[in-house]
Amino acid sequence: MTEPLSGMTGFGRADDVHGDWSWSVEARSVNGRGLELRFRGPPGFDNLERLAKAAAQGRFARGQVTVGVQAKRAESAAAVRVNEPVLARYADLARRLAADGAAPPTADGLLALRGVLEAPEDADDAEARAAVEAAMAASIDQALDALQASRRREGAQLRPVIEAFIERIEALVARAEAEAAAQVEAVRDRFARRMAELAPDAPGLDERVFLEAAALAAKADVREELDRLVAHVASARQLLRQPPAGRKLDFLMQEFMREANTLCSKSATTALTGIGLDLKAVIEQLREQVQNVE
Repeated sequence: MTEPLSGMTGFGRADDVHGDWSWSVEARSVNGRGLELRFRGPPGFDNLERLAKAAAQGRFARGQVTVGVQAKRAESAAAVRVNEPVLARYADLARRLAADGAAPPTADGLLALRGVLEAPEDADDAEARAAVEAAMAASIDQALDALQASRRREGAQLRPVIEAFIERIEALVARAEAEAAAQVEAVRDRFARRMAELAPDAPGLDERVFLEAAALAAKADVREELDRLVAHVASARQLLRQPPAGRKLDFLMQEFMREANTLCSKSATTALTGIGLDLKAVIEQLREQVQNVE
């Protein structure tokens, strides 16, 4: 069974609550040469970045992956306590100010002062926070799963496009093979005509023409380049069946273009040159698509 092809662009999200905590996780990715993780999380949950990095490495091979966790804790009356010593100092100061003519303090005014109300440090606070962190880590896994599914949907759209470009390259190589078969004879005939025009009565012309034409034909032989192009087509199809293969496909595109450039430089006919130029254009289009593959 062919493995699913993945792109590098996608988005995933997960939301959850645990106790008085609620949060949302967003995971998104764009193209990248390697795998890079950027993480933003709530303060006090420093272990989440390490967990997110390990989870991303277990799912992806390439791409810039950004994971963001936004969390908030519900406020309630039971979640705070009055700092009596601080309140007493504020109340004493307020009474002295009132004796000098200031307005007397109110209860809500005193409670709003900094340090009067504070969150309690429960004995099981560390355990409770660890449970919340574990639940957030599970949400990160869910968001990354959704991101992976999104990237695979992109890959499913990329596969037929890439396969179509490979088929076009294969067809152009077949045309180049047919044209190249007649290239040696065309070079020899053209050289012979040129030599006959320049020196029609020169002795030993046939032998010299043969030797020079043979040398030119050897320079114009593109059999090796065409064989490599055929092999590259087969390699590209094999890589599509063995993802992740984005890096290998990137390298293969360079090899495709190198052979196409050599084919054009060796071409001795207008037809073969045209095929070579068409081949270079299709390879460049394929390279643009391959850059989206994980």
